[in-house]
Amino acid sequence: MAGDRQRGGEPTVHASGEKSTRRVPAIAKRPPGGLAQAVTPIRILTSLLPGVWSFAPVLAAVSPATPAAAAGDLTPIDLSGFRDSAGHWRNLRDETRFIKVEPGQPSYAPTQVREIVANILLFQRENGGWPKDYDMTAILTPAQRQVVTATRTRDDTSFDNGNLHSQVDYLARAHAQAAEPAWRAACERGLDFILAAQYPHGGIPQRFPRPRSFHAHITFNDYVMIGALRVLQAAATHQPHFAWLDDARAIRARAAVQRGVDCILKCQIRVGDRLTGWCQQHDEQTFEARPARTFELASICPQDTTEIVRFLMEQASPSPAVVRGVDAAVAWLRGVKLPGLRVSRVRAATEEFLRHTADFDVVVVADPAAAPLWARHYEIGTDRPVFAGRDGVKKYALAEIERERRTGTAWYGGWPQHLLEVQYPRWRASLARDTSRGLP
Repeated sequence: MAGDRQRGGEPTVHASGEKSTRRVPAIAKRPPGGLAQAVTPIRILTSLLPGVWSFAPVLAAVSPATPAAAAGDLTPIDLSGFRDSAGHWRNLRDETRFIKVEPGQPSYAPTQVREIVANILLFQRENGGWPKDYDMTAILTPAQRQVVTATRTRDDTSFDNGNLHSQVDYLARAHAQAAEPAWRAACERGLDFILAAQYPHGGIPQRFPRPRSFHAHITFNDYVMIGALRVLQAAATHQPHFAWLDDARAIRARAAVQRGVDCILKCQIRVGDRLTGWCQQHDEQTFEARPARTFELASICPQDTTEIVRFLMEQASPSPAVVRGVDAAVAWLRGVKLPGLRVSRVRAATEEFLRHTADFDVVVVADPAAAPLWARHYEIGTDRPVFAGRDGVKKYALAEIERERRTGTAWYGGWPQHLLEVQYPRWRASLARDTSRGLP
């Protein structure tokens, strides 16, 4: 599992499936009035928010050693959807991967759309999905390409770490420009995979097919369900990059989005008579909050709640149930804000863990001038911030868990701030202007 889509989630340097802060490949950097420029990621400690530190990619000009991008005939397409998986491949140790990153392995520039599409088609499995934690923009060696080709019959497909919906979206945008039959077919197979993976009640598991253990849970973490629903919604409404899509698939996608919205509302955590937010994952049968890895407790999670609320606010003509759910989640987010805290990185002896190495530690200190923060997990029923290490024991202070987890997960963040200050008030005002709906 990975990081928290944008999501200001976990550091790109973390352990055992731990999440990346933001997705990490070469990405498009658009200067004012200019075209996208090629950039490559380098790993460096940067500040996500005042006092909140994480390993994340920074943009650096392509070095002379990086193969120059040929002038592309297609408009560059946003690559941010691939960052999380690419960051895992490039920055995290994992001996189970069928290809490993080479030292200094370069990436295609955003202008090289055809080359990136060729990679996406190469990695696509026969079942229509994609394996997680590989870089769709990497310039592969001949040996790597040969290995990828040999694995295409595997069913190791996953929605984790921003995967799968990002490939479908990219293919749709590429085909909208070039009308390449092979690109359309690959995109359709990807859409069909998402539709097949959705549970009848509308939830989406982390892995498909044959999900097991917590991978079978309805998963909001790492943009799994919201990412899939957003690409289905674009297909359902024939957005410009899906203008070519056949009506039959658009109709199926529209029904899938509605089922997804219904599932989201069923998952919203109720404490007494009060609706709150959502957990990172919910039971695929009962819709109750569920734990995943040992350090991911069943809890109410502001980061995932923020993404869910944004998606619900995007729905046209929202039902009274959707409005109630959004209002309740926003009220909960406001109520659990943590003012006066600063999360700081402090220098510490270098220590090597299973999948990351840290020369720092993370501490929480009082700071009346600090921007508001939210904890990653809140205890259901008390709204107290909670933490856990690999032993799975609930703690109420970050200092009480081991250093490996303190440095391997982003336990605090400012995820809901823009939603609360800008997006939600704007959405509420738009509803008030439309009195014909009769909504509160």
